[in-house]
Amino acid sequence: MGERVPDDVVEDILAHLPVKSLTRFRCVSKSWNSIITDTTFINKHLKLNLNQSESSMSTNTHSGYLLYTTEDKDSSSSSKELCTVVCNNDRTLTQVSRFEIPSFFDKYMIVGFCNGLFCLASYEKELCHIIYLWNPSIRMCKKLVATRFNRKHNERAAIGFAYDSLNNNFKILRIVCNAMFNESEAEAEIYTLSSDSWRKVVVSMESLRGYEPNIGTICDVWGPFKFYNGALHALAFTVGYSFILSFDISDESFHEIMMPRNHLDEVSINFTELAVYKGLTADFVFAHDHGNERGGRILCHIWVMEKYGVAKSWTRKFVIPMEWVWIGHFFGCTNNGELLIKNATGLVSIDPESQNQNILALEDANWVAFLANSMESLVLLDGDSEKESEEEKKNSNVCSMDDLGSASGSGGGLGSGSSGDGDSRATS
Repeated sequence: MGERVPDDVVEDILAHLPVKSLTRFRCVSKSWNSIITDTTFINKHLKLNLNQSESSMSTNTHSGYLLYTTEDKDSSSSSKELCTVVCNNDRTLTQVSRFEIPSFFDKYMIVGFCNGLFCLASYEKELCHIIYLWNPSIRMCKKLVATRFNRKHNERAAIGFAYDSLNNNFKILRIVCNAMFNESEAEAEIYTLSSDSWRKVVVSMESLRGYEPNIGTICDVWGPFKFYNGALHALAFTVGYSFILSFDISDESFHEIMMPRNHLDEVSINFTELAVYKGLTADFVFAHDHGNERGGRILCHIWVMEKYGVAKSWTRKFVIPMEWVWIGHFFGCTNNGELLIKNATGLVSIDPESQNQNILALEDANWVAFLANSMESLVLLDGDSEKESEEEKKNSNVCSMDDLGSASGSGGGLGSGSSGDGDSRATS
């Protein structure tokens, strides 16, 4: 009879396997299930995936991935789906994954994602303090209950979600303020997944500058935050002053980044939004194209900060005339600097240098995001461990989507997640 393979060898082999295989191998034996759902193993698997993802970027034969949500018109219930497609170098798109989004999330939207984990929040008054972390690959979600601040007016929360690679931790930043009501300071709190807890932090103009600048309190923050350079970023406002509020995800410090001086003068703004342009901080100002509005046109002014954090390095790189763009229909940029926009034509990418527009063959995409590399993880699977006592499971806020589906009557959950079928769609 052959010798038993030591557990540490089994663990090392399993750590190099994909998520889909590991979720199936949980039923091989109790010892394998114990290994796969252990927090230490999940962190080890995540780090190996991150290292592999970073090393493969230089050898990629594609230009990145697009994540998007859409409605499945073939379904009788018109269920929503989260899809991932790879952007091939010949400008075709190949689907690599598709997951059904349960109706339970109808009132929620994706406000952030990283390393296979998605953060969902709602802007509805009664739900704004409820946040979900969702891992579609393992069909698990975690409900988080944030603080309900005692405000006279409706709470408006700006949320940021990111992975702290230095401390191996997922974090959520939540800032609540009263837009247009300068009655009190904004209130902020941070959630860390490792401790499964919220704690309040101070954010004010005085704390940012070290003195009271006499320009009022922070009355609005436009979320969701964008994550780059190890920090979360969002536009913030006092009365008569705007700036970029940044939050270092590792040392948890807030900073003020000044906007371009007078960059909105003589511009009739439709909306403005932060994004990353070729690795640099950029402000995209969508303004009315006076004299050409009857043709449904708009001008996009692209301001780029050439040196991170240095206000004098802001430069207006491009002014692009384009079809009308509504608020919420600009989805950021690809790695090569193309703008992702939904206009009357559909979802398109626009090269700011040549101003060429490329139609992307994604029908009815409601939310879109670009990522250089796609990866899955086992994060949240330790909440489904058999090592938990029955009392711990009863009080846990982590559940499988199967349990959630049956409890809410949605009858489906994320169980129909599938791998890509090799369907390549040409773009024009």
